[in-house]
Amino acid sequence: MTVDSDKQLRETRLRSIFKAITYRITGTITTTVIVFAVTGELAIAAAVGVVEPAVKLIVYYLHERAWQHVPTGTIRRLFLQQRGAKTREE
Repeated sequence: MTVDSDKQLRETRLRSIFKAITYRITGTITTTVIVFAVTGELAIAAAVGVVEPAVKLIVYYLHERAWQHVPTGTIRRLFLQQRGAKTREE
């Protein structure tokens, strides 16, 4: 693979932004349809469809901030310890 073909395989930032937006829209529509299918109430489904993106944005932010308290390599060390393998620090 050449350098030129590597550049062609990479996504632009704008494309990634549009993909993220369309993914979020798809998720919200899916949630709204599921709520409507379960409740049969359009008003409830619409309310959940409006509230859901804001709640998920807040939860995502809190999730990211929580991960800031987990030192890099912690998960790998725990995984290796469970398997009985030695970590690089040992």
